[in-house]
Amino acid sequence: MQGVVERAARRRILGRGNLSLTRLGLGGAPLGNLYQAVEEAEAERVIDAAWQGGVRYFDTAPLYGSGLSERRMGRALARRPRSDYVLSSKVGWLIEPGVGIRDDGLYVGLEGGPRRCDYSYDGTLRSLEASLLRLGLDYVDIVYIHDLDTVQHGAALTERYGDAMDGAYRALDRLRGEGVVGAIGLGVNEWQICDRLLADADPDCFLLAGRYSLLDQSALYSFLPACIKRGIGVVIGGAFNSGILATGAVPGARYDYMPASAEIMTHTARLEAVCHRHNVPLAAAALQFPSFHPAVVSVVPGARSAAEMATNLDLFSRIIPAALWQELRAEGLLPAEAPLGPD
Repeated sequence: MQGVVERAARRRILGRGNLSLTRLGLGGAPLGNLYQAVEEAEAERVIDAAWQGGVRYFDTAPLYGSGLSERRMGRALARRPRSDYVLSSKVGWLIEPGVGIRDDGLYVGLEGGPRRCDYSYDGTLRSLEASLLRLGLDYVDIVYIHDLDTVQHGAALTERYGDAMDGAYRALDRLRGEGVVGAIGLGVNEWQICDRLLADADPDCFLLAGRYSLLDQSALYSFLPACIKRGIGVVIGGAFNSGILATGAVPGARYDYMPASAEIMTHTARLEAVCHRHNVPLAAAALQFPSFHPAVVSVVPGARSAAEMATNLDLFSRIIPAALWQELRAEGLLPAEAPLGPD
């Protein structure tokens, strides 16, 4: 366990500020009953296992189970000194009042009301106030504007971006200036909108899901270098691309929240074959690969059980031979420009 703790607990400074994040974090979506329900006691054991493994960065959002993930994280972290960990949440989704148990497509067994997208100034302040109540805290270290991408908004993204700049970003910029939040940025699935914000504003960080992984390195060529140049930190979510890089190319594997295409299944099978030749789990290579880039401050996989959290810690600590990375490059599965370990 000592080696696991040492690598997970290693820290990097987030961009230009004074926040330092552990190299491995915990993403809170599964604790909001993503795809399947998680018992209350097990949710607490997940956070306990993360803490014991050296993790001190925790990410959540109102969207994750209509506030369920925030409530669970708040309860489990209440026993820890507030100065010992970094917590991020998000704005952009307001949770309406509601009663009864319901499902909303991705999340199951929800007790809150329906969600509503709101990037307005007042909506952002209401969202953050509600998050603080659910978390039982008086401040959040990092606040991301959530889901400001074409995955969520399609052709309406330009309009939504304008709403967010006039509303959510302006509100968060004010709160940052007042010291109410430590850092602000975007939490999205696309690097292109992050590039746009870099041109228009002064963010501290980004949480980018799925666009710098073993299957998708599209953020490598312009976005990540721009972040290095500006001194902006990047947190990587979705290192398993919604599951396939953890499960492998098995029937029913998900890629970006959808059933994986034949092309993605074939690509994943090629990655698996190289990993197998070096006796390395595909999931270990997937979890470690993004962490090697100098722009990347932390990698934040989720976990729905203490056993999954222990597995993530183990995967992140595995010694991966340089020959594996070299073979992935030689096979054309990783670009020559991608930094490769150890970090």
